[in-house]
Amino acid sequence: MIKKNKLNLINEIKKLAKLINTPFNILVVSHYNPDGDAIGSLLAMVHYLNKKGHKVSAMVPNEIPHFLRWLKDSEKVIIFQKNQKKAFKIIGQSDIIICVDFNTPGRIKGFGSKLIPSKAIKVLIDHHPNPDNIFDINLSDISVSSTAELIYKFILKAGDRKIIDSVIAECIFAGIMADTGCFSYNSSNPETFQIVADLLTCDINKDKIYNLLYDNFSSSRIKLMGYCLNEKMVIIPEFHVAYISLTREEMARYNFKTGDSEGFVNIPFSVKGIYITALFTEQKDHIRISFRSRGNFAINEFCEKHFDGGGHKNAAGGESKLPLKETIEKFEKLLNLYHNEIENIQLSEN
Repeated sequence: MIKKNKLNLINEIKKLAKLINTPFNILVVSHYNPDGDAIGSLLAMVHYLNKKGHKVSAMVPNEIPHFLRWLKDSEKVIIFQKNQKKAFKIIGQSDIIICVDFNTPGRIKGFGSKLIPSKAIKVLIDHHPNPDNIFDINLSDISVSSTAELIYKFILKAGDRKIIDSVIAECIFAGIMADTGCFSYNSSNPETFQIVADLLTCDINKDKIYNLLYDNFSSSRIKLMGYCLNEKMVIIPEFHVAYISLTREEMARYNFKTGDSEGFVNIPFSVKGIYITALFTEQKDHIRISFRSRGNFAINEFCEKHFDGGGHKNAAGGESKLPLKETIEKFEKLLNLYHNEIENIQLSEN
């Protein structure tokens, strides 16, 4: 099965490489609440396709987090929530729509409904499991660390390694670094480091990229983190679970900006014996939830079944239409149903 999947991927890469040898109007899109891999991948493709002679636009549903706005041309990305008229016009004019770092139209919220009926050729470049069957060309590989890594592999196999300059390399490196937590997870494949080693030959500054990704926040964000640790982190030792929750009022109190809670869901893993974590943030009309797990507990399946979401085996996101308090109560009750599976995490890691 693995060999068959790899063969399918190679065939899809060949199809895309052949397709983009002719200039087109191309739109590159990524998901709601874009993270480092989403923006790094999106901009890497934009710069690469520009150098191939295409007319390229880029679009995301909502604001790009401030700590990612240093990436070249991030200010040119169309924010759908701010300019819907322009966004719909570009979708209608596109010959090809390339979707990066997501695999279902639901992840692009407002303009997902326009993507499906579009006559454009639809291309997927992604590393999440179980992609929707709406794409004409499907570059899906769950074995890679990030979508950014998959984009590097595509460019390489398309015979365009010489096109990768410092700008493209910086975007790819940032995407890989962001989606691996600076190589602390999703990065056990030696090929990931071989790719990073090659990117470092492209005159990029890895220390600068690290600082811009991880040391580039406001003082209010650091204070919010301290508040979460001191007042909002709940530990349930009998289930090896910890979670943090934030109301809209609490976020407003700390002048919350898009991306300020990035990484908060991973903080409780610093506590010995914690194998599942969650971050609940109150939005205007729903509760946004980020989940993480360790070991063999498939948090994406848990999230898909109970919180209308999905993702990777150990990292997923979902949402709830219940109020915050009731959402947390639902989560805590569910832990009883998964007690044996959670115990198996402990046994498998000890």
